[in-house]
Amino acid sequence: RVASSGVAFGYEKNLVISTVPVSQRALLARHVAQVADSDVGLREIRLGEERFLTTSVRLSSRNAPQVTLTFLKSFDEATAFLQNVDRWIVAIGVAGVVAGSVLIFFVSTTFTNPLSRLVAGVQALERGDFGYPIDLRGSDEVSALTAAFQRMRQTLQDAQRRLLDAERLATIGRMASTISHDMRHPLTAILAYAEFLAERDLTDVQRNDFFQEIRIAVNRLMDEINSLLGFSKQSDALRPAYGRADTVIDRAVKTVKALPEFESTVITFTEGQECVGWFDAAKLERAMLNLLFNAAEAVPAGSGTIDVSCRISHRGTEIRVADNGPGIPPEIGANLFQPFVSHGKEKGIGLGLTVVQNIMQQHHGEVCVESTGKDGTVFRLFFPAASSSDSARTA
Repeated sequence: RVASSGVAFGYEKNLVISTVPVSQRALLARHVAQVADSDVGLREIRLGEERFLTTSVRLSSRNAPQVTLTFLKSFDEATAFLQNVDRWIVAIGVAGVVAGSVLIFFVSTTFTNPLSRLVAGVQALERGDFGYPIDLRGSDEVSALTAAFQRMRQTLQDAQRRLLDAERLATIGRMASTISHDMRHPLTAILAYAEFLAERDLTDVQRNDFFQEIRIAVNRLMDEINSLLGFSKQSDALRPAYGRADTVIDRAVKTVKALPEFESTVITFTEGQECVGWFDAAKLERAMLNLLFNAAEAVPAGSGTIDVSCRISHRGTEIRVADNGPGIPPEIGANLFQPFVSHGKEKGIGLGLTVVQNIMQQHHGEVCVESTGKDGTVFRLFFPAASSSDSARTA
């Protein structure tokens, strides 16, 4: 066999010798006898059940007896070879798929899944969840990275806890200092006037004056205690109901107008339209009273003016409180809504604006300083219109 092909030699159209099996030589001899002198092209023949592709070459000259060489290539052998190749390809493909699956499973188990859990832990930490479970099993680089993240998370949690404790202690200290400072003056006045009342040579008018001063000092103490109580109750559940905000605002304005110390202050309420919405009436009135008290204490005595306005839109309800006071001092502007921040106030302990901010946040709204300066200050309150689901839930 030459190049996996069969050969056959013919002489004068007779088969002399061939490499094909004996059972196929008789049929091959017929083919050799049919080969013409010029027939050297490719032909397809069948020897029994097997098909061959043949070509013949004349080896002798034209004047000499005809000697031919015939090459035969079996289709069945080629088909068997191709089928064998196909089987090998399929086997290699299946082995590759299995090996790839094993490799993917190994990579997923060793790297991808731990990294996904680590990413989930980082996202949970971003949301403030320090207790998100993290798998620390394993001894590879990903496990070492996860363990380092766990240590960092624990360190961060400890630092945050210490910071909160320090801030809480600082707040308590600031609160104690503010409360003691604000309560010392009325207590000193009460003690002094009580000592005056102990004297026997007082007239009735003097005694009444001393009693009046003691009453004023006690009222100041009660106001400060009420401020603390209001601050402690700011987290009470919101009870929104559909109503008229202008009615609540008008009631707060009349309350402030009725106080003797503010009788010279001109307070006006401008109603552009019926101001309605979903809100907690009690908390909104408390917020308005705090803003009005601050404005009334800030405006100049005898010429102070405060203008309150309310309007509604598709976005929600907007309330403005404008005064002609000297403006907010720059040193407290950045911390204006922090607890116990005040400047030059005779009453209160600096909780009013903090309460206002918390009430507006409970309404998913906001309070801000729209403008401030030597010509006055404008506070803006806004709370959005309730959605239909909110309305149905609170109805």
